[in-house]
Amino acid sequence: MPKIEVYSSEFCPFCRAARRLLDSKNVDYVLYPVDGDPQKRGEMMERGGSNTVPQIFVDGRPLGGFDEISELDEDGKLDDLLGL
Repeated sequence: MPKIEVYSSEFCPFCRAARRLLDSKNVDYVLYPVDGDPQKRGEMMERGGSNTVPQIFVDGRPLGGFDEISELDEDGKLDDLLGL
């Protein structure tokens, strides 16, 4: 299984939607809360090139946020990336 990482904020509706989508796929992922953690947010920005949440990575590759993984799912490509 690939390593899935999600940088997220508790108050972000897109973050909740991304987690729901990943949960519906029954995959394990590492959640990195960025609320009140400037170091973790800086790490996210360095890795993904964006300051918006969520930021989702699969095996270190940035996939983007909820809109991007939702589109991948609609196109039938997300399952392969998630190792399903």
